[in-house]
Amino acid sequence: MVNSLISNKVDTITTLQLESRLAYEHVVILDARERDEYEVSHLRGAQFVGYEDFEIGRLNGTKKSDVIVVYCSVGKRSGDVAEKLKRAGYANVYNLYGGIFDWTNRGKEVVNSRGEPINCVHPYSAVWGYWINNYEKCYEPR
Repeated sequence: MVNSLISNKVDTITTLQLESRLAYEHVVILDARERDEYEVSHLRGAQFVGYEDFEIGRLNGTKKSDVIVVYCSVGKRSGDVAEKLKRAGYANVYNLYGGIFDWTNRGKEVVNSRGEPINCVHPYSAVWGYWINNYEKCYEPR
């Protein structure tokens, strides 16, 4: 399913590859979902950049040489944002393959807006929630 949604214009990184890289290097993590999704849960340290109203100016001092990983629910929206970043001259941009759904399906930590670990993910919609296996589906912050 993921392969049918993402383009080949931006390199992908898997959950396990990202987890490994986070252990030894600085990675800028950008959340390309909508604000209500981000408020429910996001990857620790992720910066909200949105999708519908995404603007490069939200990158707050990110250097064009920084390693940047963009994610959304499964990879479609983040791929679109990652393409915009590449076109703007950011050199090391990756799309998280399978997005936050794959991240949580592999049991990796997400946090709420207070930075507390939470076992809950915004499913985008009831239809997309089908792909969340290990975490609760919730539409409101906890």
